[in-house]
Amino acid sequence: MKLTGSIVALITPFTGTGAVDFDKLKELIQWHIGQGTDGIVVLGTTGEAVTMSHEECVAVVKAAVETAKGRVPIIAGSGSNSTAAMLEKSLEYEALGADGLLLISPYYNKANPEGMYLHFKTVADAVHVPCILYNVPGRTGCSIPVEVVGRLAKHPNVAAIKEASGDIAYAAKVARFVCDDFAMYSGNDDQVLPILSLGGSGVISVWANVMPAEVHEMVSCFLNGDLKRAQQLQLGCLPFVNGLFMEVNPIPVKEAMNLRGMNVGQYRLPLYPMSEGNRDKLKTIMKECGLL
Repeated sequence: MKLTGSIVALITPFTGTGAVDFDKLKELIQWHIGQGTDGIVVLGTTGEAVTMSHEECVAVVKAAVETAKGRVPIIAGSGSNSTAAMLEKSLEYEALGADGLLLISPYYNKANPEGMYLHFKTVADAVHVPCILYNVPGRTGCSIPVEVVGRLAKHPNVAAIKEASGDIAYAAKVARFVCDDFAMYSGNDDQVLPILSLGGSGVISVWANVMPAEVHEMVSCFLNGDLKRAQQLQLGCLPFVNGLFMEVNPIPVKEAMNLRGMNVGQYRLPLYPMSEGNRDKLKTIMKECGLL
């Protein structure tokens, strides 16, 4: 999977009763394809997969694959803190037609380095679609050790890492493993250009839920040598990007989408709508950025 550009970490839309809104999900996927989004991640952190039943997750992957029809890759988040559960989900999503898998490091129970390595290797050995490691210690409470990333980068079925630690020093160490067979994607929308400058291939983006064409353009400009335009987009949109994380993701991004009339619904507990004060701040930022 030689995937470059903007890969949206897609939200999961819900109806007023809290069910998955499959009509809206399909509409969003069609919109992203039209806007130039290069790949779509479903069931990631932004997709609230941890609050969804296994049956709902399966249905989301199935709907995404059927809607995309091969026009863009569909990457399914199959991660778990249980290696056995991650393996089961990975095999099922692969059978449904997912083009790749996003595998998170084990959270809560965590792991020592060898356990961490085997957690990912177990799935990579069993499936036949590319696997993307997901390093997000702010969520999991642990980082994938650099040496473990190095070992996994040599695995023929480990294609990339989504680097969302926010630690540029860590990203620079991981960048040593980037090659034709192993890519790095920024997992932080405020650090896309720094990651690209270290050899990254793109971003798995929350921001792209609202501004897909701009995120695609920013990455394309950087990779094609138009650094000035790429910088304009990264820095010019930084106030809005920061606004998307004034509360825990995906609360602000869903609020932003709803403010723009996209009607993606609310959240599942323990997530809860933004405070009125933060909602007003987000609305002000969006007006200043020309989004409202």
